[in-house]
Amino acid sequence: MKPPCRPSSRLCLLLGAGLLSAAAWAQSAGAADALRVQALSLADATESQVIAWRRHIHQHPELSYQEVQTAAYVAAALRKMPGLEIQTGIAQTGIKAVLRGGKPGPVVALRADMDALPVQERNDLPFRSQATGLWQGKEVPVFHACGHDTHVAMLLGAAQVLSQMQAELPGTVVFLFQPAEEQGPGPVLSGAPAMVQAGVLDNPKVEVVMGQHVTGGFPSGQINYRRGGLMASGDMFKIKLTGKGGHGSSPWSANDPTLAAAEIVLALQNIVSHRIEPLDGPTVVTVGQLQSGNRPNILPETAEIAGTVRSLSKKNQKIAHDNIRLRATKIAESHGLAAEVSIDTGYEVLVSDPATTQRVLGALEEAAGANRVAEMPPTMGSEDFGSFGKDIPVVFWFLNASPYADRRGAPNHSPEFMVDEKALRVGVRALVSSTLAYMGSPAVARR
Repeated sequence: MKPPCRPSSRLCLLLGAGLLSAAAWAQSAGAADALRVQALSLADATESQVIAWRRHIHQHPELSYQEVQTAAYVAAALRKMPGLEIQTGIAQTGIKAVLRGGKPGPVVALRADMDALPVQERNDLPFRSQATGLWQGKEVPVFHACGHDTHVAMLLGAAQVLSQMQAELPGTVVFLFQPAEEQGPGPVLSGAPAMVQAGVLDNPKVEVVMGQHVTGGFPSGQINYRRGGLMASGDMFKIKLTGKGGHGSSPWSANDPTLAAAEIVLALQNIVSHRIEPLDGPTVVTVGQLQSGNRPNILPETAEIAGTVRSLSKKNQKIAHDNIRLRATKIAESHGLAAEVSIDTGYEVLVSDPATTQRVLGALEEAAGANRVAEMPPTMGSEDFGSFGKDIPVVFWFLNASPYADRRGAPNHSPEFMVDEKALRVGVRALVSSTLAYMGSPAVARR
């Protein structure tokens, strides 16, 4: 009788083909188990150092594409780790570090984002942020209100662990420290697509990218994952209407764009109800700005509409974009107005590849512990990590880190956002364990 195994595992494929004996199976499985045990032990040993890294970065936050000191601090930490090939200045402030294992195997990339937000921290911590930065031409308070300080610290921890295991490592690991995740949709690319454009997934050719995001979820230390669409796309649209200004007493002598603007806003509301297939993925079209005119008795020459599109379906995302353009231009034409429509796609739909997620699920369970890993529903929030998954699979999960023993903590982006630093140990374990689990899967099954 052949040893039991998962149908999708490398060992099962080899056994089914008659290429691996039971004795060889046991030897291979034992070696993989021993490697993971070693990695998890080393991950636990990094806890105090990871917390120290996190506190320094938390106290010195920097905004998108301004992460100069953060990048220097990260690079200095990486240079102390043997075997890493380090590149800096990627997509302005990003870092790529390559660790080539002593044994052949796949290339796995792990990513952490480095930027903070223009938010005033309202936490009484000895290492709380008192930093400021320039945002849209103004000096503002800066705070790691989304937990990117923890992401960087946990990835540094994973790099330290895997560096210590370089000789036994069956593959290559690429560590990506990414700027500007919070940049948002617009003419300036956010950090993930900018790094992809800079070629971070080549030389060596990356096969899969994995990442995680800390939240104020409860209970602390739990990992939440999803096979499939996990986070929505995040797009920004702007519509500018141009007509002819005039006096409010004689609207017939002008061509006021405000009426058309109001009609367009109403028309956009039925895109979701009449053009979107709900079972293909939830989609939201929201108008957040409608601006025109300066005085009540002056008919303006222009009107501007702006909003966001969120979708868990690439198909529905395109349908929404097409309908925004169509309705805005046709309604403008019916009023004799010129319409300029722009849609900036800053965040792709984040699809956590189902097969690859399943492949590393056992590793996440090893990292967090029994009954501390759960599949979650999708979220309409957005993350630019999806940009790494245009041509290769990606896997993404959330790490609960509520600082309270009985309830959720403040949400990400809140001035009161705070984390339980004990959860960082789980995050380091998850990164190293999932990396080794993927490296232990067969090449034929990964394609």
